[in-house]
Amino acid sequence: MSATTAEIAAPTARGIDRARLIPGAAQALVGAYAVWAFGLGSRTAHGARAAVGMALNPNAPGALGMQRFPATPVAVAFSLICVACGVVRVFVPLSAVGRRWLTVGYVASFVIAFLVWASAGTSALGGVSLPGVLQNTLIVSVPLILGALCGIVCERSGIVNVAIEGQFLFGAFSSAMAASMSGSVWIGLIVGCLSGALLGSVLAVLAIRYHIEQVVLGVVLNVFALGLTTFLYNKVLSANAARYNQPPVFQSIRIPGLASIPVIGDVLFDQNVLFYATFVIVAVVQVGLFRTRWGLRTRAVGEHPRAADTVGVKVLGIRYRNVILAGLVSGFGGVWLTIGQVGSFTTNMSAGKGFIALAALIVGRWSPVGALGAALLFGFAGGLNNSLAPLGTPIPGQVLSMAPYLATVFVVASLGGIVRAPAAENQPYVKG
Repeated sequence: MSATTAEIAAPTARGIDRARLIPGAAQALVGAYAVWAFGLGSRTAHGARAAVGMALNPNAPGALGMQRFPATPVAVAFSLICVACGVVRVFVPLSAVGRRWLTVGYVASFVIAFLVWASAGTSALGGVSLPGVLQNTLIVSVPLILGALCGIVCERSGIVNVAIEGQFLFGAFSSAMAASMSGSVWIGLIVGCLSGALLGSVLAVLAIRYHIEQVVLGVVLNVFALGLTTFLYNKVLSANAARYNQPPVFQSIRIPGLASIPVIGDVLFDQNVLFYATFVIVAVVQVGLFRTRWGLRTRAVGEHPRAADTVGVKVLGIRYRNVILAGLVSGFGGVWLTIGQVGSFTTNMSAGKGFIALAALIVGRWSPVGALGAALLFGFAGGLNNSLAPLGTPIPGQVLSMAPYLATVFVVASLGGIVRAPAAENQPYVKG
C-alpha cells in the first residue's frame, strides 16, 4: 500500500472503529446497569416472582392465563444478553443486516428485562399485561410512524419538514370538525388529510419558491397551527361541542382467524382501518423509494439536484409534489389522533409527537422500515405510563410521562455524527 493510500485508509478505519465503539459501548453500559437495577435490585430480591398476563381478556375462552416465574434469574439473563450485544457491536464487524438484527435483539432483551422487573411481586395486582403493553405501544406509535414517513418523503426530496407537528394539529382539528358536522368518518378522513396537505403546500411554496430557511419556516408554521387551532377551539368547538366536536370514530375490524392468535392476535388484528392503512403506507413508501422510478428521482433530487436536472429530472416539480403528498400522510396522522382514537379534539393534542417523529426518521436513517422500528421504540416509551401506572413501580409518574422524550434525546445523541442526512436537504435549488 502506498503512503497516499495509507493516509486515505487511516481515517476511514478510525471512522469505522468509532461507529462501532460509540453505540456498542453505550449498549454494554446500559445492559450492565440493567443487570444491577432490574436483576439485582430490591424489587426482584428475596425470590420475588414476576407475573405476566398473556391475553387482553384473560376470561375469554381459550385465553392464555397469567404466567409466573422467578424474576431475578430471568431479568439477569436478558440484561446480560444486552451486555453481550454491546460487546459484539464493538469487536465484531457486521454487515448492515447483522447490525439491524443485533439491535432488534438488544432492544427486545432490554424490554423483557424491564417488564420482568416491573412485574415482580405484582401477582395480587394482576401483573403486567404483555398484550396491553403491545397495544399501548402501537396506539402511541401510529402517529409517529406517519409523521416519520412524511419527514422521509420530504427530506429525501431535499426539504426539511419541521412542521409535522402543525400538520398533525391541522389534520386533527379539521377531521374532528368535519366528521362532527357530516356524521361521516370518511369525510373527516378526507378533510383531515387535505388539511395536512394544505399546510404542506404552504411549506412547499415558501421553501421552494421563496427560499425561506426551512427549519425556521417549520417552527413558524407549527406556532401558526397551534395558535389557529387553539383560537378556533375556544371560539367554535368548545362553545358548541355537540355540533362541532363530537365526531364518530372508526370502529375496529376484527380479522377472523388472525385475531385468534395467542398474545398478538387481538392487538394486531382487531383494529380500525386507519391502523391497518398505516402499515400499508409504510410498505408502499419503502417499495416506492427504493424500487421505483419515482423513488430513484426523489433520492437523486435530495442528494444531487443539479446532476438530476442535467438528465431531465424536474427538480422543483418533484419537490412540490412530494412535500404536498407528505402533507397528506401527516394529515392522516392527525386524523388518527381524533376520529381514529379519542373522538374529540383538544388543544395541542399532538403534544410533541411531530418532533419525536423527526427523531424516528433520523434514528431510522431516512428509511421507512428503519423509521418504523424507531417509532415503535419511542411508542413503547410513550405507552409506559398507561402500562405501568397500576403496578406501583418505584418510577414516578412524571418520569414515565417524560420517557418518550428522554428516549428520543438518548437515542439521537448516541447516533450523533454516525448517521448522514440527504446531502441536499435544506439547500434551495435555483435552476440554471
